[in-house]
Amino acid sequence: MAVEMSLPRFEELVAEALDEVPAEFASAMDNVVVLVEEHNEEEPDILGLYHGVALTERGHDYGGVLPDRISIYRQPILALCDTEDDVVEEVLVTVVHEIAHHFGIDDARLHELGWA
Repeated sequence: MAVEMSLPRFEELVAEALDEVPAEFASAMDNVVVLVEEHNEEEPDILGLYHGVALTERGHDYGGVLPDRISIYRQPILALCDTEDDVVEEVLVTVVHEIAHHFGIDDARLHELGWA
């Protein structure tokens, strides 16, 4: 059963999840913005997506580009969850997962770390 939740409340949960990111990682996030979107048009069931060039892939010629984006998809997360507590947990996991991609950590390593 999907959870009903307003967009402002969901955005608040995403902001709270970002506040949970350790300071050393948050301060190292470079040229990235986190957005809440309803769903991904091409893959409507994914929970989040990192759009950009990971820090580990940036070379000396990186510059003058639009910020990388982390999209957190509201509808698929709500559809997956039964309670607001479930949403809080899933938002946190999704935010951490996408931030990890910004740092060049792939899905296999995230799985090893328990964040898959």
